[in-house]
Amino acid sequence: MTRRPRRDLLAGLTVAIVALPLALGFGISSGMGAEAGLATAVVAGALAAVFGGSGLQVSGPTGAMTVVLVPIMAQHGASGVLTVGVLAGLMLIALALAKAGKYMALVPAPVVEGFTIGIACVIGLQQVPAALGVPTPEGEKVVVVAWEAVRDFAARPQWWAVGIALAVAAIMIVGARWRPTVPFSLLAVAAATVAVALADLPVSTIGELPAGLPAPSIGFIDPAALSSLIAPAIAVAALAGLESLLSAAVADGMSVNHKHDPDRELFGQGLANLVSPMFGGVPATGAIARTAVNVRSGASSRLASLAHAGILAVIVYTAAGLVAKIPLAALAGVLLATAVRMVEVGSVKAMVRSTRGDAVVLVLTAIATLALDLVQAVILGLLVAGALALRSIARNVRLDAMPIHDDLTGDHTDQELDLLAEHIVAYRLDGPLFFAAAHRFLLELSEVAHVSVVILRMSRVTTIDASGALVLGDAIARLRHRGITVYVSGIRNGHHKPLRALGVIERLAEEGRVFATTPEAIAAARDHLHHKGVIPATTG
Repeated sequence: MTRRPRRDLLAGLTVAIVALPLALGFGISSGMGAEAGLATAVVAGALAAVFGGSGLQVSGPTGAMTVVLVPIMAQHGASGVLTVGVLAGLMLIALALAKAGKYMALVPAPVVEGFTIGIACVIGLQQVPAALGVPTPEGEKVVVVAWEAVRDFAARPQWWAVGIALAVAAIMIVGARWRPTVPFSLLAVAAATVAVALADLPVSTIGELPAGLPAPSIGFIDPAALSSLIAPAIAVAALAGLESLLSAAVADGMSVNHKHDPDRELFGQGLANLVSPMFGGVPATGAIARTAVNVRSGASSRLASLAHAGILAVIVYTAAGLVAKIPLAALAGVLLATAVRMVEVGSVKAMVRSTRGDAVVLVLTAIATLALDLVQAVILGLLVAGALALRSIARNVRLDAMPIHDDLTGDHTDQELDLLAEHIVAYRLDGPLFFAAAHRFLLELSEVAHVSVVILRMSRVTTIDASGALVLGDAIARLRHRGITVYVSGIRNGHHKPLRALGVIERLAEEGRVFATTPEAIAAARDHLHHKGVIPATTG
């Protein structure tokens, strides 16, 4: 299975130490409880490790998924969250069978960066009630809930909780810069737990946990509620696929010779999400932070991530009593530090400075993630990024007047060349002729000065769609209406179909005005002008 089992087992132990407080914290933040987070880390972590497409990926509950699950929990309860997990698992398996993994890589970097910033803000706001030592207020909007928690704290301050949360967060942030390999999150949580127990501080703890995983069951599925859970399940599946493949790509970048299989990764995540709810777990994804720890710890195979799940299972079955004494404020501190560390300031600054479009996409996606939901934010980011990309591509289409003497055949005097150039103008279309660029092309071509013949050179048109073909036809019709004869040259093989299907060059072809090369078109134009008596018979 691996040539370095000892190093993989050590990496698995390291990841498990880092993952324990995160699994507990994200389980609590989702509303399903600490036991749900642990079950997810164990079951989903093991299944994704074995069946996923990355040998280095570590899966489990994540902050991004928690953000999506909170409103589902508020609207549909625990059974709704579990059912959504099953449905999302089935959808991910279907995407894997449809070979859709490669398309997830098309999400632009500014969308991912803005998405990450928004998630970090949401995770931070979700921890406000626990960090302040007050009960979590009712509501779906995280900003409103955080504000209500601040008001409750102002009425009944709980300074011990605030101190614990800030101390744990500070230890993690400072410790990570000082000794990145040391698991300061677990050390800080353990210290806070011991301090609370010895001093009998008045702060809330996780509370009693079951010693072990529950027996698998699908009793939570309510057939009558399935239709109302399809949309949330699509959101969960989309997020699980996107985050998992992004995390797997990060692992590839950190390793030397490792490359993940995106379709197999979707299958593994689908299977993990299908089975995890049967043990009371929440939907899972690949976890970027834990995966990075795994790679940095020397993992070289699936054994490391599988060992991480196994070690957490041992904790579930043997140390539930100790875990129950962990203060909620300490876990809030862990997640606050996690949120801060999610945002790479240098990367954000570089992206904002790169282009105005990238900055707009990043900021809009971040705001939408905070104000809307994650999937809507990604869709909005993709739409804006796509629109800006289309605008950029559309600006690349050019209509350039080209001298015809370079393409003339035979010997001609200067007087003859001047006479031909006076009556014939050749325009070279350069770039994509599609819906985003078609209107500008039409305006430019319609402003052609008075000449007798226009030759449209199309050998450099990179793509043409129905809109572009129709606009080309409209431009040709306008030129003909003004008494200008139009010739077309150099149409690429793949472009004949849309032009013929829409009848754009049918009439020109019948009149013999469509040519493979520009010299042929110029020769035909010269003969045409000669027969009309526009130029003397001696020309040519």
